[in-house]
Amino acid sequence: MIRKIIHIDRDKCTGCGACAEACHEGAIAMVDGKAELMREDFCDGFGDCLPACPADAIHIEEREAPAYDESAVKAARAAEKPHICPGSAAKALRREEAATASAPAAKSRLSQWPVQIKLAPVTAPFYRGANLLIAADCTAYAYAAFHEDFIRNRITLVGCPKLDGVDYSKKLGEIIAGNDIKSVLIVRMEVPCCGGLEFAAKKALQESGKFLPWRVVTVSTDGNILDE
Repeated sequence: MIRKIIHIDRDKCTGCGACAEACHEGAIAMVDGKAELMREDFCDGFGDCLPACPADAIHIEEREAPAYDESAVKAARAAEKPHICPGSAAKALRREEAATASAPAAKSRLSQWPVQIKLAPVTAPFYRGANLLIAADCTAYAYAAFHEDFIRNRITLVGCPKLDGVDYSKKLGEIIAGNDIKSVLIVRMEVPCCGGLEFAAKKALQESGKFLPWRVVTVSTDGNILDE
C-alpha cells in the first residue's frame, strides 16, 4: 500500500539516538552508529521522531510500505524495551559559580554534550552565538589547565583523525555554516598526526563560506604551549 512513512538520511544522521528514544513504536534502532528504520510496519507515519532529531536527518515520505501493525507494536513493546544509549543524547550543561572564602577546587567548564565530533549534532541550540573549540583528544590530558584556558566559554568538539579514520572537514563545515558560530579555536598536539585535525578545521572554515576569527594552539607532549 502507498502511505506516509519516515525516511532517515544516513549521511546527515549523527548517531545521537534521540530519534530512537522518541519513537514510541520502537521502529528505529541504532545500527553501526546510525539510526535505521528497522520495521516499516512499526512506523505509524506520524513522525514523533522528527522534532527529536537535531540534524534534520528524518523526513516523511509517501511510498509503498506495509501497513502499520498496531497489535504487533504493542506485543513487541510489551515483550522487550529496546536499549537506547542515553550517553549520546545532545544536551546543554548548566554550571553555577560557587563563591568560597578559600581557593575554589578545579571544576569542569564543559557546557554541552556530546563532545566527540563523530557524535555531535550538526545543529543544536548550544551552537547559537558560540565560540567553537575544535581539539585533539590528547590535548586535554597533556595540558593541565585545559578546562580553564580552552573549554571555558566555548562549545567543545574533540576527535582524533588517526584513530577515528575519518575526514572531519565535511561535518565541521556543516556545523560552522549552519549555525551562528562567532569564532573557532583549534587546539592540537605537536605530533604529526594532529595535522589532520588542523587541516580539517581549516578546510571546514574555508568551505563554510564564512569569515570568522580563528587561531591554532599547539600543545607539546610535555604539556607546554608551543605556539599560537
